[in-house]
Amino acid sequence: MLKTGKKEFWFVVGSQHLYGEETLLEVKKHAQEIADGLNESGKLPYPIVLKDELAVSADVITTIMKEANYREEVAGVITWMHTFSPAKMWIRGTQLLQKPLLHLATQYNESIPWATIDMDFMNLNQAAHGDREYGFINARLNVKNEIVVGYWQHDAVQKQVAEWMDVAAAYTESFNIKVARFGDNMRHVAVTEGDKVEAQIQFGWVVDYYGIGDLVAEIDQVTEEEIDATFAEYQELYTFELGEYDEQTWIKHVKEQAKIEIGLRRFLEAGNYSAFSTNFEDLYGMSQLPGLAVQRLMAEGYGFAGEGDWKTAAIDRLLKIMAHNENTGFMEDYTYELTPGKEAILQSHMMEVDPTLASTKPKIVVSPLSMGNREDPARLVFDGKAGAGVVVSMADFGTHYRLLINEVDAFEPTEAAPHLPVARVLWKVKPDFKAGVHSWIEHGGGHHTVVSLNLSSEQIVAWAKMVDLDYVLIK
Repeated sequence: MLKTGKKEFWFVVGSQHLYGEETLLEVKKHAQEIADGLNESGKLPYPIVLKDELAVSADVITTIMKEANYREEVAGVITWMHTFSPAKMWIRGTQLLQKPLLHLATQYNESIPWATIDMDFMNLNQAAHGDREYGFINARLNVKNEIVVGYWQHDAVQKQVAEWMDVAAAYTESFNIKVARFGDNMRHVAVTEGDKVEAQIQFGWVVDYYGIGDLVAEIDQVTEEEIDATFAEYQELYTFELGEYDEQTWIKHVKEQAKIEIGLRRFLEAGNYSAFSTNFEDLYGMSQLPGLAVQRLMAEGYGFAGEGDWKTAAIDRLLKIMAHNENTGFMEDYTYELTPGKEAILQSHMMEVDPTLASTKPKIVVSPLSMGNREDPARLVFDGKAGAGVVVSMADFGTHYRLLINEVDAFEPTEAAPHLPVARVLWKVKPDFKAGVHSWIEHGGGHHTVVSLNLSSEQIVAWAKMVDLDYVLIK
């Protein structure tokens, strides 16, 4: 499900005709070595494609940027100023570019060859000169580009480029995100509301509403053979915990989730939806609130949020793309740990906690659910992983959207919770509990979030800048 099609990044190298054809041939040679070296490093998540024609004129640059825009597979452009590339040449092409832009401030050689350096070397290797000229015009044009500085073979530089690639790929894929809303927002809740038209304009998200009956009609088409096959998958992947239920009743409730899973997946695939939301206040025609079914789809890469929160569902899908669906998922603040020195927040949901965050083997549990007034639903229960991460929440303030970003340290629970029939994740917020929680509340952060233990706050901020989104970073 997470597959998003082929992605590549164009490598555009700036120079000019002033230094002669021999110099330009050297520039091409160096550019090819860098492109090959980066691709062969194994550090980059997507391939770099060197543009054969050097960026030596306004016409060439404009043509390259126009082509990058309409080539679906191009997720972004990386520029390198090998020599001094007069910035007026870049104005029109940069203005037209609609893909993410990275300025790689590097040079072919790592060290200055003092024993042999002459003016020919200086004219050929003057990236420090070219970087300032190119940087000025991007600043003058107010371009939301990223800048990575350092030698191209260094691990830290390649890591920065790789992380930016993930953000850029998510940015381009954001315009393909489609959210299916099964039912409306939870009644009387404020933070889940939002302007869907503005979200499509600013972020590219398409948000469509469906009555729950549309989903039920698809679920009703699922066969017993299909349910049995999916149940067999459950037996291979999860631990079964019958609890106080007799085996026949327990299996019946679990198979109902398998039926929902199959029907829900088909509905989403038919409409090319990559994210969805449900609402326990709108379950007409369903015997259970989707729990295990939703968790299984999240594990595949679908974005999700409960109570009709389509904004968080879209953010979930976006961050899953960015993080390659690793250790990333929908979350909700529940309750505080306020013991001095141990302050933390317990994260969970009614059922729908993302299995990509599991540190223990998930077990299938059937348990009553007071919300929804339906039969006892099945869900996966596990403890969350430990690690440094970032949690985000989006709010609509009427005049604009705002993204709340908080750095967190997740940790594995040390105490059992035998009566808690849902998965749990624990984390400490930065810079400390009081300051972090105070800032989150003060700036309007919601209770629905997406957490990732694979992404950094810098990556989230980079995306926010790409879409001109107001953000608050708590770190």
